[in-house]
Amino acid sequence: MTTPIALTIAGSDSSGGAGIQADLKTFAALGVYGASVITALTAQNTQGVAGIHQVPADFVTAQIEAVFSDLAIGAVKIGMVADLDVIGAIAAGLAKWQPKDVVLDPVMVATSGDRLLKADAVDALRTKLIPLAALIAPNLPEAAALLDEPVATTESAIADQGKRLLALGPRAVLIKGGHGQGADSIDYLVGASGTIALSAPRVATANTHGTGCSLSSAIAAGLAKGEDMESAVRNAKAWISAAIAAANRFTVGHGHGPVHHFHKFY
Repeated sequence: MTTPIALTIAGSDSSGGAGIQADLKTFAALGVYGASVITALTAQNTQGVAGIHQVPADFVTAQIEAVFSDLAIGAVKIGMVADLDVIGAIAAGLAKWQPKDVVLDPVMVATSGDRLLKADAVDALRTKLIPLAALIAPNLPEAAALLDEPVATTESAIADQGKRLLALGPRAVLIKGGHGQGADSIDYLVGASGTIALSAPRVATANTHGTGCSLSSAIAAGLAKGEDMESAVRNAKAWISAAIAAANRFTVGHGHGPVHHFHKFY
């Protein structure tokens, strides 16, 4: 029996709720073996980001080489990449090793509101990484930032932005609706064949730290297990909704606490 393996390429969160830590918890919760390439160290907690220490691009390359030369990677999730050289190293590594499915979460702003992506890195993200992705998964502000447009507020505007993001080269786009309003949180999956609206009840909780990281890594986990894109997205949406609904079982920190990755188990 083949072991499904997913790789996360992202930043480390010292408080354990987002980034690499959230991704590895997600993979484990969904029955997938997780490997990691760390792009940055952050000094952060549930209240904000106090500092970011970039990992040199050549060491990011070394991590990528070590993982791909030994492990059969079924899918890759890319999160925080805040440096031009690191983006170049990841793009070169993906071009060399050609993983089947890449899920890109264009992390630009933390839940706390702290900006994580340098302005000069946004264009490199557009031109170097997005065309290599099977799926990109921006939230509403990130989708707007990638297109240099105002945040979309209507379903038709969101679908239009999704189509323009699709033109940048990914196979599919998932615009996440967590920043929207209303009783339901609606995500929009945009592909060559059209747009699918995926709705879940909006959960009233402050414990949303790492939500985007965990959703994109859940999609990568599904793809690593051989699910098709729509199934992987639907299953990940259901799982993250349950993880958010169970988040108040935790008392962690004094700000935006983490979601409950292992809600099925305790």
